[in-house]
Amino acid sequence: MDFGRLNVPRNIDPFYVMEVVAAANELERSGSAVFHLEVGQPSTGAPSGAIARAHDVLDTDVLGYTVSRGIPELPIGIADHLHSWYGLTVDPGRIAITQGASGAFVLALLAAFEPRARVGVTVPGYPCYRNMLNALDLEYVPIRVDASSRFQPTVSHLEAAGRLDGVIVASPSNPTGTVLAPDDLAALVRWCDEHDCRFISDEIYHGLVYGGAASNTASALSDRAIVINSFSKYFSMTGWRIGWAVLPDDLVDRFDRLAQNLVICPPAISQHVALAALKCNDELDAHVARYASNREILLEGLPKAGITELAPADGAFYIWGRTDHLAADSKHLAAEWLRECGVATTPGIDFDPEDGHRWMRFSFCGTPETMHGAIDALATWRMRSLSA
Repeated sequence: MDFGRLNVPRNIDPFYVMEVVAAANELERSGSAVFHLEVGQPSTGAPSGAIARAHDVLDTDVLGYTVSRGIPELPIGIADHLHSWYGLTVDPGRIAITQGASGAFVLALLAAFEPRARVGVTVPGYPCYRNMLNALDLEYVPIRVDASSRFQPTVSHLEAAGRLDGVIVASPSNPTGTVLAPDDLAALVRWCDEHDCRFISDEIYHGLVYGGAASNTASALSDRAIVINSFSKYFSMTGWRIGWAVLPDDLVDRFDRLAQNLVICPPAISQHVALAALKCNDELDAHVARYASNREILLEGLPKAGITELAPADGAFYIWGRTDHLAADSKHLAAEWLRECGVATTPGIDFDPEDGHRWMRFSFCGTPETMHGAIDALATWRMRSLSA
């Protein structure tokens, strides 16, 4: 018997943005105003139709366990959603409902890989990928990307990484907001299929694209790909903790058995609410229009604060900006901005342990008033620092 997964590392890295959130909340409690550009959470709640459904269910349903794969209507609804967005027909039997995208990732990684399998992750990238791999006794293989490839991986990156059992790719990306062109995504998926490398596509920010960018689903390119999504971002339902995975046929039963034993089932009320949210596109698209406006405010305003080197903000609700000409350490700079300007931002070390001290992530999922206030405060700070 292989006891490899018993030797799990205990020194999982912290998520530094949570330190910023805690400091910002403490500052607000003291009576100071804070402009929140740190959190990747919509400032809106679940759409009104979904909330109405929650009230109905609370009044009429005992909300007991569901089957581990979710209420039967929800995979069917998601399959309809995929057909509407991508023109893609997916068997609902391949769609598993999960406790958010995070829960989907844990189950997918356990289902797809044996201990110590090598899984590539782009850097800069979402830190929880790295920490999940470490916690599950899988080998994290950093794939460093930069502006030359628009902060997305290429086939050359994968080839240079050595043997890979899997690769996780996010498009749109957190923290850079960049989107893979359809041909580039297809090339990566094709390479993975040809090299027996499991392609895991994080599509949590689908629906949030701007300026003509287009995002395709990896499910349209390969039946071997694992696709993970959730109701947190486009659907504005972070706290409901509900997501889904589109699985290859060979992983469906294994994923289901893991879910039965590790989580029993996703939250029952969240499943009903999610099903209703699938029919609330008009309200949700209005959120996207607001994000697009916020994005323009930051793209125009950040250079006034001296931040001119920005990743292409194609999607999600983030701008990745270089700040090492303002301060050597983005963590210290974030603390200074919060203390002196009341602007909360996320230091890049969360997303890139080696070079992240040179970068800052700015979230634009709040209100336009927050964006304008933050830009005014940062521009004033910049003028003051230049005159000092």
